[in-house]
Amino acid sequence: MSKLLDTPIEYLKGIGPAKGKSLRKDLNINTFGDLIEHFPFRYIDKTVILPINQINDAHSEVQIKGKLMRFSQEGAGRAKRLKATIHDGTGSIDLIWFQGASWMQNILDQGKTYLVYGKLQKFRNRYSIPHPEIEVISNLANAAALPTLAPMYPSTDSLRKKKLDGKGFRKLTKALIDQIGPNDVPETLPKYILDKTRLIGRLEAIKRIHFPASAKEKEQAVNRLKFEELFFAQLRAVHRKFKNYREIPGYRFEIIGDKFNQYFHDILSFELTGAQKRVLKEIRSDLKVGRHMNRLLQGDVGSGKTVVALMCILMAIDNGYQACMIAPTEILAMQHFVGMVDDAEKLGLQIAFLAGSVKGKKRAKILEALALGQIDILIGTHAVLEDPVVFKNLGLAITDEQHRFGVKQRSKLWRKSKPNPPHILVMTATPIPRTLSMAFYGDLDVSKIDEMPPGRQPVETVHFSESKRLRVYGIMREAIAKGRQVYVVFPMIEENEDLDLQNLQRGFDLLSNEFPRPEFDISVVHGKMKAKDKDYEMQRFVEKKTQIMVATTVIEVGVNVPNATLMIIENANRFGLSQLHQLRGRVGRGGGHSMCILITGFKLSKEAKFRIKTMTETNDGFVIAEADLKLRGPGDMEGTRQSGDLNLKLASLVEDEKILAFARKLAILIIEKDPKLEHSENDLLRKHIQTIGKKAQGWSHIS
Repeated sequence: MSKLLDTPIEYLKGIGPAKGKSLRKDLNINTFGDLIEHFPFRYIDKTVILPINQINDAHSEVQIKGKLMRFSQEGAGRAKRLKATIHDGTGSIDLIWFQGASWMQNILDQGKTYLVYGKLQKFRNRYSIPHPEIEVISNLANAAALPTLAPMYPSTDSLRKKKLDGKGFRKLTKALIDQIGPNDVPETLPKYILDKTRLIGRLEAIKRIHFPASAKEKEQAVNRLKFEELFFAQLRAVHRKFKNYREIPGYRFEIIGDKFNQYFHDILSFELTGAQKRVLKEIRSDLKVGRHMNRLLQGDVGSGKTVVALMCILMAIDNGYQACMIAPTEILAMQHFVGMVDDAEKLGLQIAFLAGSVKGKKRAKILEALALGQIDILIGTHAVLEDPVVFKNLGLAITDEQHRFGVKQRSKLWRKSKPNPPHILVMTATPIPRTLSMAFYGDLDVSKIDEMPPGRQPVETVHFSESKRLRVYGIMREAIAKGRQVYVVFPMIEENEDLDLQNLQRGFDLLSNEFPRPEFDISVVHGKMKAKDKDYEMQRFVEKKTQIMVATTVIEVGVNVPNATLMIIENANRFGLSQLHQLRGRVGRGGGHSMCILITGFKLSKEAKFRIKTMTETNDGFVIAEADLKLRGPGDMEGTRQSGDLNLKLASLVEDEKILAFARKLAILIIEKDPKLEHSENDLLRKHIQTIGKKAQGWSHIS
């Protein structure tokens, strides 16, 4: 970036200290360079004018042109507002300002013609436009000077009060771009990439995205800048991946030994799926070559990730190493421990559990045995990451639902083993769409278990309205009469915790009346309970002492009750698709028929209808994840990975999958040909990556 673009934003004419402070605070615009990369989010076509008499309820935003007939201030105090009336020969409409009324009154001229743009509001059957964008076009010269495509910029209420609305940003950005010379916006892409992609240069793209002369120019600018964002994110990830391959050694697991073979031939009571076998081969190929493994294992709920994890652990043990597995909650960690302890004992292996609840002499004994190498497998929570936990020779570390762990926490695993870091296997039961997988896990190898074990039936999912509650009670009775158990889940949303708890309590009271003691018993679990009370209630359900569990989403992961075959989700419209799918995954775990009932009110938003329809039509978590991405966008889903790599201003992981896939393919070709970016033709790429790298957290080697 040039010295001009490094200039603090306060020094731009028209800004000053007060506006500069607001720009820094509200939009993180600190320099001239930040301002030119504050891109428009849409454009108004100034040539499209709607006659006032054609305005109807189908229009949410309109652009009109007319003469200002009159204006006056109305009301007093907080109700004070400015109202102006525009007439275009076909009709009239009111413009209203609730803020800045006095300032607007000083700049409006009665009798002049204005171009007006804004959102429609309807009150008492009359339309008005509150706080419109307004430009005077009283003469032909001024009208010709208006851009055909006027950029609209993201802003805030406090900035709009300081005249930094769309019009204000247009004026400032135009003044800045007029100052920019050829050397102020350096090119970041080599000529061979520009030629291959037929993209325009960076300076031209910056100018055209702010002030395009046509729709084609806007498209050229947007395509160039979107590609650049996605390409450099992928280039960094691929470069890091190849660098790790070259520079980070891994323990060599050369043999498939006695423990693995004994488990596979004598203990494993079912045939592995084709997907499980494929994934094990992929992991095995990593572990035997002396290269550090950094692999993501995706698999839907019930697809058999835990069996794969155990077999990987046995590979480590057969080669003389310890292994650990950590989960984000004690319930989930204990579930893994209980699932492995019998098999470990049959194999003559020492397995231990470590969590915050393990204290005193018991904890000290585990730590001592671990350091001496007397414990083969350690299962636990974040407690495993603490400094006093020392392994003799940790060779493999597995994290489950790893997005719940911060990068710094995961980095502690690397320090648990010397001289090399342990191999890392990252598992998630949250299916990740292809675009997110490429974007957030570009530096990891990805394995996918996309096949369910034979005999596991899809969960039948139905949608009932409130009016069918008696029918729901009947289905519950049928399930309980067959000796089965039932979940009833209520939403828990932080902003409404008190209200949600009331709803849960009311639901519990209704169910208690409908399913009274002593014939029935009900467990209650929610996040506000003490851990010991929550564990007690869950254990009662596990032991079949209660037939119904009334809960919030605390049961979303980590609860495994094969006897539970009915999941009822109250106010299902308040849950996201991913959450609904995870909750549904609590049933259907024991074979036989299982059912999920989604209960909602009659009035549903368009998005809620889409979510309900998707859930009733498919059990495929990867299909649901793709639908969720299209519905919500990546913003709410980026918890899949805490990463500073993606600071996307223009590109969309939903809309730009083709650009992303091409960018990744090109990045791989470049790094395969020039792993260290040493060739002169890649000087720009190397310098740009180094610049970005200096801003990063320094955790680039951590999965």
